[in-house]
Amino acid sequence: MTNTGRFVWYEDATKDPKAAVDFYTDVVGWKTQPFAEAGTDYVMWVGSQGPLGGVMKLPEDATRKGISPHWMAHVQVDNVDQTVTLAKKLGGTVHKEATDIPTVGRFAVIGDPQGAFISIFTPASPMTLHDSSKPGEFCWNELITTDTQAAFNFYSRLFGWKILEEMDMGPMGTYRVFGLGDKQMGGMMTASKGNPMPPTWIYYTETSDLDGALARAKKRGATVMNGPMDVPGGGRIAQLTDPQGAAFALHQAA
Repeated sequence: MTNTGRFVWYEDATKDPKAAVDFYTDVVGWKTQPFAEAGTDYVMWVGSQGPLGGVMKLPEDATRKGISPHWMAHVQVDNVDQTVTLAKKLGGTVHKEATDIPTVGRFAVIGDPQGAFISIFTPASPMTLHDSSKPGEFCWNELITTDTQAAFNFYSRLFGWKILEEMDMGPMGTYRVFGLGDKQMGGMMTASKGNPMPPTWIYYTETSDLDGALARAKKRGATVMNGPMDVPGGGRIAQLTDPQGAAFALHQAA
C-alpha cells in the first residue's frame, strides 16, 4: 500500500521546545529522541511504534509575521513541486516553497483557499505507517473551516481523498468524514458562529485515559476549548490549547 495522500508526520512549532517536551511527555506519554542527522536541535516525538513527529523552535520570522505556536501535519505526496503547482492552480497559497531536507526528503507548506495550512512531503526513503488506534498515536485529522465543501474539493484534488461518511450536525451543518480506500482519516466541519479561530487543522492523539490526560494537561496550564464529550462510535474527545497556545486534541476509543 502506498502512503500517498496519508498523514505521515506531525510537528509542534513552539516558542519553548523544552517546555513543550515536558508538557507532552507528561500528558500524552511520548518519549523523545534527538534527530542528529538534521545537524540541528530538532527533537522527535517517539511513541510505542517509533518516531511520529517532532518539536522545533518557532522561527523568528514566523513570530514576526504574527504566527503563533501551532501543530502542523505532513501529508505524503509523490511529487512536492507538482503538488505545489496544483495547489496554486486550485486557489491555494504557498507559505514555504519546496525545500530539501538533506537525507530526509522534500517538503513545502501550503494554505488552502479558506486559509488553513498543511505541509506536503516526499520522503527520501519509505516510511512505515503506524497503527493509529494505539495510545499515543495520532488518530484523527480534523479541519475546522468556513466552507467544508470548497475545502474538500481542494484537498480531494490534491491528495485523492474521498468522502466516506456525512453526518448531519444540526446548526453546525454537515460533518464530512474523509479518507482513502475504506480507511477513515479525519473529518471536516464548519466553524461555529462567533468562533474566533481562523480555519485550522486540529490533530487528535489517542489516549487510554482521557480524564487522566485532561487532568495532567490542565495542571500544566493547558486550556480546554471543547469537551470532554461523546462522539459517534462511542469514543470521547476533548480539544485543548497547550500552555504556549497550540491547539491539539485527545481521543479515547470506546
